[in-house]
Amino acid sequence: MLTPDDKFRSMYFVVASWTYYAIIFVAIAVFFGRLGNWPEVLRRLRKVLVASPATAVTPSPSLPRDPLSDPAQWPQLRADGALAVADRLTADLRHGQMSDVDHARILHAWRSGRSRAEIADDVLRQGAAACAHGSGARDLPRRVARHDLTVRQVRIGVGVDDPERQAHPYRGAGIAVDPTLLATSALVVGPSDVETATRIVYPVAESLCLQALTGQAAVVAVSSSRGATPPDAAFDVVIRAGASADYCLDLYAGLDDADEAAGLLAEALLGDLSESLPGGDSRRAAAALAQLMGAWQAAHGALPGVADLRDLVDDATVRAALRADLDARGLSSHTRELETFERRTGGSGDLVDGLSNRLGLLDRPAVGTLLSSPRRSTGPAAVFSMQHLDRPVRVRVELPERAHAEASRVIARLVLAQFSLWAAARSDRALFAGLVVDDAVQLVTPQSLRALQRLRASNAGVLLTLRTLADVPQSLRDPLLGAVGCRIACAGISPWDAHHFTSAWGTEWVETRTITHRQVRAEEPLTKVLHGIRRVVTGKHVTSESVTVRREERQRWSASALANDLTTGHVVASFTTAGGERTPPILTTLDG
Repeated sequence: MLTPDDKFRSMYFVVASWTYYAIIFVAIAVFFGRLGNWPEVLRRLRKVLVASPATAVTPSPSLPRDPLSDPAQWPQLRADGALAVADRLTADLRHGQMSDVDHARILHAWRSGRSRAEIADDVLRQGAAACAHGSGARDLPRRVARHDLTVRQVRIGVGVDDPERQAHPYRGAGIAVDPTLLATSALVVGPSDVETATRIVYPVAESLCLQALTGQAAVVAVSSSRGATPPDAAFDVVIRAGASADYCLDLYAGLDDADEAAGLLAEALLGDLSESLPGGDSRRAAAALAQLMGAWQAAHGALPGVADLRDLVDDATVRAALRADLDARGLSSHTRELETFERRTGGSGDLVDGLSNRLGLLDRPAVGTLLSSPRRSTGPAAVFSMQHLDRPVRVRVELPERAHAEASRVIARLVLAQFSLWAAARSDRALFAGLVVDDAVQLVTPQSLRALQRLRASNAGVLLTLRTLADVPQSLRDPLLGAVGCRIACAGISPWDAHHFTSAWGTEWVETRTITHRQVRAEEPLTKVLHGIRRVVTGKHVTSESVTVRREERQRWSASALANDLTTGHVVASFTTAGGERTPPILTTLDG
């Protein structure tokens, strides 16, 4: 009806029609072009056309790179004027004679303040083998994890891409551990020993061994199973039970003071019984041992061995003979110490019985070869003392867990106490000291928690693994999670353990949206007609939508999700650096 017949069509009508079409097209293009951000698309397309392969200029691979910007040409050494040293190292690198351990070791030696003239002379003579570790090793026999020794990191997994449970920066990101995190200490809880050992404990121990070869760390690995830590060839000192052992552990860690030595030994012997001891910790037991050890040292010039100390605790005749010897030497003060010991312990038989039973565990022939005391001949085995933590040593302590479980836990507590003492007592703390324990059953005590908190300021840290928090006294579970900066919950933990973790991770503020649909009732006749037509077309009543946005505090992870939703190979981990920076709980897929 609106279009004229052909006889009325003319050129003017055609031009007008196409003009109308053009106006409508331009209007639609402008409207939807703004919605779809077409100008940005055209701008990017123009850049692609300008930088097409036919006209783009790519740098020639044959052009030499700036030596001061190429890490492979040792820019720091060149900037410091050591051109000959940098040229020698660059040549070794290009000929495949240098590893990442060599690179990190030499660079650390150059930056550490040592005599650069000696380092330069050593490099010119030996090349990439210069500044070698005391063992002469330049790498581990075998590596399992992925390491970046430039930043001292070892990768343990990757963040899961889960928009609901994962913060955006951690989705798909690599998750790595370095000494700045381990300096706050770490706790791993999970029922699967194999998964925890091979995917978390092993990579961390391997990383610390590599850093020890570069001169930047000292590591002590306490293992109850051989698969939890690298093999013997990766360590300088291997301490184990048996006559064929090459090393044994110094019982008193090189201490000559009877009070300090008694404190370490009492913590090892009775630390796990703190709830039943007078005073709630091992300090009263330490005072009793100090009285006996001080008197013995005054009479014999050395601290007693395990067998001698056991006799002093058990046998009154041995104490009487020691008292007579002290009287003959005129050492009345130590005689009074023995008398005080007998008065104090006369009414507390539990303390004496506990000391006697635990000393008896260490006095067995199979276990005694692990420990060295001043009065015991160690035979062919050399003695290692924790006072050497100021050197880049690699130590492995293999516990006889299967045959002597109780004695193994006493030795593990002794190692932790000695490590905590000497790591904090070092004068030079530039070297990171790390202790890795693959089974921390009955290891956590009130004294050890205080020691963990002091390690952060000493550039030292401890990695503890537990099957369940039930292996820790109930009063110490929450303090343990509060004392460590890195917390890792593995798949399969119990709901009770999950509750402790979620409490430690705390809450966060989130925005919640509540959408409410309300049916609209029409009052006007025309509105009723329109609503009826809309209801016929859509099949739904006309409603209005209201959105309510509010902020509320929620737990970062629920205990139910942590206990039931984690699958094998996944952990939820939170980290804290020595500087105080924290991460939220990160859902991680473990490597390997």
